[in-house]
Amino acid sequence: MSRSTAPDVGIITTGHDVADARLHKITAALQHRDLSVELWGLGDADGGPAGAVVHAGPRGNMVQRLARTAVLPWRTKAKVVMTVDPDMIPVTRLVTALRRRKFVVDVHEDYERLLADRAWAQGPAGLPARMIVRAGSKLAAGADLTVVADSHLAPHQAKHRIVVQNLPNRGFLAPSPPTGAPRAVYVGDLRRSRGLFDMVETVAAAPDWSLDLIGPVAPSDRDELETRVARPDLNGRVRLHGRQPPADAWQLTKGAWASLAMLQPTPAFVEAMPSKIYEYLASGLPVLSTRLPRQTKVIEESGGGVLVDSVAEASETLRRWSADPGELEKLRDHALQWAADHLPTNTPYDDLADAILNLLRGTA
Repeated sequence: MSRSTAPDVGIITTGHDVADARLHKITAALQHRDLSVELWGLGDADGGPAGAVVHAGPRGNMVQRLARTAVLPWRTKAKVVMTVDPDMIPVTRLVTALRRRKFVVDVHEDYERLLADRAWAQGPAGLPARMIVRAGSKLAAGADLTVVADSHLAPHQAKHRIVVQNLPNRGFLAPSPPTGAPRAVYVGDLRRSRGLFDMVETVAAAPDWSLDLIGPVAPSDRDELETRVARPDLNGRVRLHGRQPPADAWQLTKGAWASLAMLQPTPAFVEAMPSKIYEYLASGLPVLSTRLPRQTKVIEESGGGVLVDSVAEASETLRRWSADPGELEKLRDHALQWAADHLPTNTPYDDLADAILNLLRGTA
């Protein structure tokens, strides 16, 4: 497609870091179609997708986020404007209508259930956020393209709706055989409800193991986490790497023996399928997981991991694996074989890129 001053696609967000894995996957698929991409988000611009024009800034407070929500849709001159935040949908839809630009909404989480997992969103204080989410869902249905990360996510009826599951981009992964001392990894956002402290206690009770936590820690949990990992029983065995761009994050998993996915059964997670499960399997990392329904189905079907019901059971499993690495080898083989058989080379992100290309061509 011929280049002009305006980028083909502008992705705008007031709530996501430019290092976010889904943003990188979307951008990579668009660039594979020779589309130019501009990204406006949070964090450090160096963590944004390679080849995109990246604008990044600090998170700030709620008032600053609201101000960016009102201003940011006017900043991009892109032919197609895409947002991944429910609070940005109303203004962005208005701006794109006035400018006669195409509007794409990416609904990649069950926002209402996610709010139920956040203490700040409970009661009267959380009412504005809940109202914004509901209004955003209704307005998303009228976008030129409505993208949902799973078939159960609203809106179920839309002008043009496609499902873009958060499957792996193999170009970001770094599969490798286990090396060195027993080491477990976790890649993704870190908070109590995502099993943060369960993972730490699991490794604390398995003294042969260490743990790499790769992702941002929720501010409400950071002080407690830093205090806990500094205690003598862990003795430097838990390493915090913070948020990383996806390719860098998966490089840190090279040589690991196993992976952890110990999400709690909150309203947001019971129906969800964490993308990390697919990425762990495609990386040949045996998965130690809690028994959430969809995780259970994939792990049982793949034979690439073990399901546990408690921290005690999880730590006992790690101790068994370090005593008998042969079990891990079988799980690794099963994980890689299942990923080869079930995870397509052409990802849903490629389908999204084709749909956006059609919008640009006027053939949607």
